[in-house]
Amino acid sequence: MLRSKKQNIRPGLKQRRFRQRLISYRGNKGRKGPRKIPRSAVPSFFTLMNLFCGFLSLVQVLEGRLEYAGWLIFLASFFDMLDGTLARLTNGTSNFGMELDSLADIVSFGIAPSFMIYGFGLSEYGTPGVIISALPAMAGAVRLARFNAGYEGEKKDTFTGIPIPVAAVSIVAIILNADIVAMVSQNGSDMTVMLVTVILVSGLMVSNIPFDSVPRASIEYIRNHRIKTLIYFTGFLITVFFRARGLLFVMVVYLLGGLVLAFAGFVKAVRETEPDEISTENPSE
Repeated sequence: MLRSKKQNIRPGLKQRRFRQRLISYRGNKGRKGPRKIPRSAVPSFFTLMNLFCGFLSLVQVLEGRLEYAGWLIFLASFFDMLDGTLARLTNGTSNFGMELDSLADIVSFGIAPSFMIYGFGLSEYGTPGVIISALPAMAGAVRLARFNAGYEGEKKDTFTGIPIPVAAVSIVAIILNADIVAMVSQNGSDMTVMLVTVILVSGLMVSNIPFDSVPRASIEYIRNHRIKTLIYFTGFLITVFFRARGLLFVMVVYLLGGLVLAFAGFVKAVRETEPDEISTENPSE
């Protein structure tokens, strides 16, 4: 019986039914209207540009063009700042955007600077050079994981430890100004300063020292933080006009200024702290 029923089905009937269902499906899909572009698409585009700059930086290091590699990392930091600003302006913040941003940051500001350090001269130190070169990438990964996990120390106007783009740009500033660094170094070598910088910024990334956050591009924020916005804008102009020299100056001022303010805040907190109990009795009695 089953065989006879199958034989009664006309050839091509299944194909015609499938085509009819496909046409019906397309018609129902068309009535729903075109898909809207999600709000997170615009900031995610600039996040991908951040990642692309990090990849190009790795390529430039392989080709021995450390200067180009350094400026690509700096350009990646600009895209990183821009995607966060656009996400807030378009209300396009999302978990997807945060995860994508972290993945882009670890490449552009973790792996690329570490690769750049290794190509700068630490490759001559064997295994110790590899370990030291990897510090920014490892510390940056911890920094991003702590931030994504909702670390309680993160605030709106301050960073807990320096953010990973600041650490990366600080390393770039040292490499781009290797001639000046070698002149001011006691032994005439820029490698000593590089080692100190790598260890310092890697430690600061995972520290609990508060550092000032970058101003947000909003009218309300600028009105409430006019002096701070002016200072950061001045630093940006210094970098634009004086390029590598200006970048080094800005990063030194930011790091030293942050450490000085953190130490002053610590001293103030200690002075304002009152002991729980002060014994006025004579111990001999």
